[in-house]
Amino acid sequence: MSADLPQDQQGDQPSKGECVEYLERIVYLIDNELDQKDCAEVQLHLEECAPCLREYDLERTVKAVVARSCSETAPEDLRQRVLLRIHEVQVRIGDA
Repeated sequence: MSADLPQDQQGDQPSKGECVEYLERIVYLIDNELDQKDCAEVQLHLEECAPCLREYDLERTVKAVVARSCSETAPEDLRQRVLLRIHEVQVRIGDA
């Protein structure tokens, strides 16, 4: 509940403690790792809590950007240079 609002304007907003619990479960919701009951509970909370919904949207966006970025492959010449350096280091270690 917000201390800034009079009690009659606070309505049934979740407490910070409740939000912490739901925020921990958001990642599992995004990854489809919650059972049906938990999924429904988290989604209901998100419908009622704008700050948690914003956090959910942010987490989903970050996850999508990371997934897109990780699918890119390095240029072939870079891959060859890295592999060559690894081989050079292995040879030096083997000669030591």
